[in-house]
Amino acid sequence: CTMQNKVTVTIADREYTLVATEDAAYMEKVAKYVDQKMREIMENGISGTDAAVLAALNMADDYFKGQEAGEALRGQIKGYLEEAKALEDQLSEAKREIFKLQTQGKK
Repeated sequence: CTMQNKVTVTIADREYTLVATEDAAYMEKVAKYVDQKMREIMENGISGTDAAVLAALNMADDYFKGQEAGEALRGQIKGYLEEAKALEDQLSEAKREIFKLQTQGKK
């Protein structure tokens, strides 16, 4: 059974009660981020639904750019792992060759 946490936050001077499985500190952090995005837009004289939509668009942009960056990093890591495997294979082959040469030298 997952525990539900309840916290009241303020976004753009309005109170909202959030209920989620995440802890209160996390929900407050998320709300603070949304509030900050809303306030940045509202500083330009935009308010209400328009500010909320523009804030949502900004956050969606951040989200998609973050996803792309994550994919790029995963691709880079995959390349590094493949390179490490190839080097490991080369090292194993070199060890076999050294062993073979040492064995031949003892005859």
